[in-house]
Amino acid sequence: MGNTTFWLRLAAVAATGVGSAALVSPWDLGFLAWISFSPLLVALWSLEGKHAAWKGFGLGWLAGTVAHGLQLSWLSVVSPLGAGVLPAYLGLFWGVFGAFAATSGNPLHGRLQLHSNLVAAFSTAAVWASLEWLRGWLFTGFGWNGIGIGLHDNLIFSQPADLLGVPGLSLLLVFIQALLVLGIRRKNLSAAIPIIGTVLLAGAYGKFRIQQEESRPTTPLRALLVQNNIPQDAARYLWDPAEIHMAYEDATLEALEEAKAAETFPDWVIWPESALTGRILRTDDGGWGTWQENVDTLRNVREGGDFTLMFGAVELEATNDGDTLTPKPGGNTYNSLVAMSPADELQTFRKHHLVIFGETIPFVDSIPFLKKIYQQQAGVEYGGSFASGGSFEPLAATTAAGTEIGVIPSICFEDTVPRLTRRFLKDGPQVIVNITNDGWFKESPAAAQHFANAKFRAIELRRPMLRAANTGVTASVDTTGRAAVLTDSKGSHFTSGTLLARVPVPTRPGMSLYGMIGDWGIILMGVGGAALAFRSRRSKRGGAENTTVTL
Repeated sequence: MGNTTFWLRLAAVAATGVGSAALVSPWDLGFLAWISFSPLLVALWSLEGKHAAWKGFGLGWLAGTVAHGLQLSWLSVVSPLGAGVLPAYLGLFWGVFGAFAATSGNPLHGRLQLHSNLVAAFSTAAVWASLEWLRGWLFTGFGWNGIGIGLHDNLIFSQPADLLGVPGLSLLLVFIQALLVLGIRRKNLSAAIPIIGTVLLAGAYGKFRIQQEESRPTTPLRALLVQNNIPQDAARYLWDPAEIHMAYEDATLEALEEAKAAETFPDWVIWPESALTGRILRTDDGGWGTWQENVDTLRNVREGGDFTLMFGAVELEATNDGDTLTPKPGGNTYNSLVAMSPADELQTFRKHHLVIFGETIPFVDSIPFLKKIYQQQAGVEYGGSFASGGSFEPLAATTAAGTEIGVIPSICFEDTVPRLTRRFLKDGPQVIVNITNDGWFKESPAAAQHFANAKFRAIELRRPMLRAANTGVTASVDTTGRAAVLTDSKGSHFTSGTLLARVPVPTRPGMSLYGMIGDWGIILMGVGGAALAFRSRRSKRGGAENTTVTL
């Protein structure tokens, strides 16, 4: 019997691990979000005895490691070590949940069942959701692919993300599955009532929010998004910088000519992260200059008409030596988003959230061995760290009609960090602009997973998004999460081309609950859920017998 139980629990762990992995690309089986967590709950709630916490930790860790190992297998393209270490680390958060669910959060063991199905399900779901938040915050965080991401293609049920973020969607899904497991284990058919009620309530909220967003007054914005699909190896070794620049020039000028003929000329043109190979020089007083290769490209595309140009470039702190700008000795280097008006006035946003072991290596000066690890995994020498930017002021750009629109800037995977993006929220029309380059991961599921996570920022904050990728997913997303994606004739987003996005920008955008309170909602939910579980556990040990509540 013991061996049978062991293998059944292991099968349940595997089912949850594989099912959770399948929520995102390349599988995209979003319907599994409603059931994939259930087998793990069954396994964890079957544990008892003095070693239940450790057994629960082990089962949870294994399920999480399987899930993230399958989801993040694309990391092996750049770091075989990372493809093994990161899933094992992320599995620790599942392990903590497993220890909780097998002990204080276990509603099925003990003589007494003082807490109801609803309280037990909420406690379980809230603790899980708070752990998803924690892994997206701790040590700068990696919050990709929570259970709620499985709803990324479900327009109606993705809308509640504007309440508590993506972890809030995970809370909803785990709550429903916990109720389902409790109802079946306790043979309590009445558990179906709160399940159906919760689903109907979430669906009604989703429809209401979609209708509300569609009824807002908007101002039109046209943006030309350019993707050249330059392989990362080619960008590093094979392509001459002049070829890269010419590719952007040719694609942009051709698209601008077509737009003129169709009378759909864009207000903005957006190129991706690190589009231009020349550096941008900025002085403390706002003066700027750039390398000659950039000057030629910018002059050439300006012949296409008047528009605000946004692009990614490396920015250097500079000093003004007479009429010449030179890099400041010991000055910082930034990964920046550059916005240049039709009058060549320039603004830059300096990336905040740097990629560890990609753009910065903590303690690298005191632990030189870290450079060797980087060189072994990346295949190139470590060239120094970028500095992190400090401003949370949106950039400003105008439309051809003269409407000023705030630009919420993000670079690379910053569009998967909601606590960062929400800090740019202001009253008035705003658009999230993300520039990225997922070429490091070649034609793997990384780009599609990145986009699935990113487009929730438009829903959470109720601001549309424009996204230009060198290779990856170039797209526009409205405030309900509807997306228009650049693809080739076969439907692949790994393509070269341009997308003329027509974006209705709310002139008086709403302020979502998540926009107002950020992550505090899910943090308080987690604290409250844990407190309920611990209180109920103490009541079990000291309360009267035969006191049972099942609703």
